[in-house]
Amino acid sequence: MPLPALLDAVESLPAFVRLYNDLPGLGARISVGGLVGSSDAAVAAALARRVGANRFFVVVAESLPEAERWLADLESLIDEGEVALYPPREGFGEVEPHLEVAGERVDTLERLGKGEIRVLVTTARAWLERTRLPRAMTSARLELRVGDLRRLEDLSAHLEAVGFERVPLVEDVAQFSVRGGIVDIYGFGMANPVRLELWGDEIASLRHFDILTQRSTREAELALILPVHGGPAADDEVEERGAVADLFPPDTMVIAPAGGMLRDDMQRTWDEANHHIIIARRRGEDAPSREELYQKPDDALRSLAAFGTIAIAESGAATSAADVVFPLRPPDDIDRDIRRLRRLVDDGMPTLILCDNRGQCDRLDELLNEDARAPSPAALTVGVLDGGFIVPPTSDARSVGLRVLTDHQIFRRERRIRRHRRYATGMPIESLNALKQGDYVVHLEHGVGIYRGIEQMFVQQSTVEVAVIEYEGGDRLNVPLYRIDQIERYRAAGDGDGDAPPPRLHKLGGK
Repeated sequence: MPLPALLDAVESLPAFVRLYNDLPGLGARISVGGLVGSSDAAVAAALARRVGANRFFVVVAESLPEAERWLADLESLIDEGEVALYPPREGFGEVEPHLEVAGERVDTLERLGKGEIRVLVTTARAWLERTRLPRAMTSARLELRVGDLRRLEDLSAHLEAVGFERVPLVEDVAQFSVRGGIVDIYGFGMANPVRLELWGDEIASLRHFDILTQRSTREAELALILPVHGGPAADDEVEERGAVADLFPPDTMVIAPAGGMLRDDMQRTWDEANHHIIIARRRGEDAPSREELYQKPDDALRSLAAFGTIAIAESGAATSAADVVFPLRPPDDIDRDIRRLRRLVDDGMPTLILCDNRGQCDRLDELLNEDARAPSPAALTVGVLDGGFIVPPTSDARSVGLRVLTDHQIFRRERRIRRHRRYATGMPIESLNALKQGDYVVHLEHGVGIYRGIEQMFVQQSTVEVAVIEYEGGDRLNVPLYRIDQIERYRAAGDGDGDAPPPRLHKLGGK
């Protein structure tokens, strides 16, 4: 039973039919209740499928972890490439310090401008932000092809102006190097960095190269250079910042939590931004004002309310007061009991079990069919949802309902949301055996720390193994082993000669 069958079951519900027929127009709002587990994402995906390409959907989550949950759920339910995340800046300043985050923001805006995204996931904080990126995506992008005329000095100045770092050797995204008439560039959106060779002012060749070996690999037809940040405004240009919502078409459909959660998060961001800007100015930094970097919360909420809005009500009293209430309910607890699972899937209701990978599918299939007289009626498939739910049968004689289960709920494991690196850098840690306690490592988000080994933690009735990293002041970060791709061994320019000084440890939670 493929995942489209899950959307078919949701679309068969009278509540869905009513929601689809009453989709709110500009400035209108409809509240929806009764959504459990990942059924909110299933309803959003079903709406996007039923409406087709005529409407653009934006999910506004109250926090980044919740936005990542929406993204992972929707990626299992919507055609690949049609859903994307626009994350908020991790810092409160103009420039995003983490290149993975900066790259995702730029890539998403580029795809948004091309019309490739049907469902965008973002956060209340990102909605509040004002940035030069939307303007820069049209004015600061470069397309380089063989035969183009580009002065080396102008190209280098442009790259530096839009946030690229000039280095002797390109080893990371948002870097470029110049060696004679050869320019290496690694920009956002590139699967591999590019190497262009100038003959005078003409681009004579354009090739991709491997960042580890630095060897050219294949010809490139086009090098699209996207800005790292907005860059400075020209002397005769007014410095304009805008919100991401300025890019949305007027008939955009917004899906957001009901109640005051978005307002609370926006107000918190607004208050914290002022504090951080004051501190930055005390350090002598030329920090823009809060009003330049963020909308006022009331203004942001008004801009959100100008779109048609589907408000997701929380469970409880808010559900019964919603305009549309879905009759969904959570599945029974399995609690790792395979016999209980067998009895459950044999009750006549179709059951869809989603597994993280094919290996887990095969293993669960073996457990379900072990000593069974007949094959298990459960359908197992690869797909990742945060939580299961039950779609009850309707009055239609052909409707038998659907039970949706996830293997991590069955076995009481933490759901693994894997967000792989978007850009190649140095050699990643292939195995923890490559590390010794006391080695310096670099975490993707938190910087340089000291590896202190593996420990076990008890989290929500399950045991999780974590790699422990110590930072300045003795603070410790616990990294689950399924997020180990966020860690690299520390590398320095003097590595290998024995003379490199130890690196300065970063402060956990700092830049």
